[in-house]
Amino acid sequence: MPEGPEIKRAADQIAAILDGKRIDRCFIQPAGLRRYGPILTGAHVEAVRPRGKALLTRFDNGLTLYSHNQLYGRWYTTKRDKAPSTNRSLRIALHTDSHSAWLYSASEIEILDDDALHAHPFLQRLGPDILDPNLHWRDILYQLQSPSFKRRSLASLYLDQHFIAGIGNYLRTEILFLAGLSPWARPVELSLGQLGTLARCTLAIAYRAYQTGGITNPAKFHARLKKQGQRKESYRFAAFNRDGRSCYQCRSTIKRVEISARRLYFCQQCQHVIT
Repeated sequence: MPEGPEIKRAADQIAAILDGKRIDRCFIQPAGLRRYGPILTGAHVEAVRPRGKALLTRFDNGLTLYSHNQLYGRWYTTKRDKAPSTNRSLRIALHTDSHSAWLYSASEIEILDDDALHAHPFLQRLGPDILDPNLHWRDILYQLQSPSFKRRSLASLYLDQHFIAGIGNYLRTEILFLAGLSPWARPVELSLGQLGTLARCTLAIAYRAYQTGGITNPAKFHARLKKQGQRKESYRFAAFNRDGRSCYQCRSTIKRVEISARRLYFCQQCQHVIT
């Protein structure tokens, strides 16, 4: 499932062609939403922004298109009416005078007025967004020290969208690896220095993934591996999806575990187990 960095990149791509533009024509496939076609046609797009793993497209008539890609949904942008080559099922298409934005195979799509948007059961429960430009590492430190979260294992906490919205499986693994912390550690067991390091790593890894298109290793490091002829799957991550391979830092073997039916990767040597 796409995580916060991928949703933010999609939002940026869509905003580049829709922000401030008039919708000349729209296609809406879900039967329950087709009545909005004439209402959105002629409206101007005010903003396209991510919220956790969802995407919100705001129109100047007070309506917001909510979409959540889940596993298979995907947005495409093209020149006007030039449909992308895909076997996916078209759900939404928004056309301006020069470009088109296409949403395929998304399983959660709603069109909401302001009251419904503010009362939305998914959005209402989300914590601060990992790529919100106003989010500071001290805000993450506050979350880590909150009575609601401080006694949870980091492995569990870092998939909870109430804690921080937009973090998923690969970000969880990479953040905990960079911070040098055991997935089984709990914030209450950590020193203030460790918590501060974790908070900073949380922001740093998310922004690095956003800026690089999903690469979480440092730029100089992955550039060196790429120059050596290694494929992206080898240099993209420090630990995620690298079970059985050597840790880049200590040469120990990266381990894979299943926690709540979700895979997580860690280095026993670099990520000290709290006992």
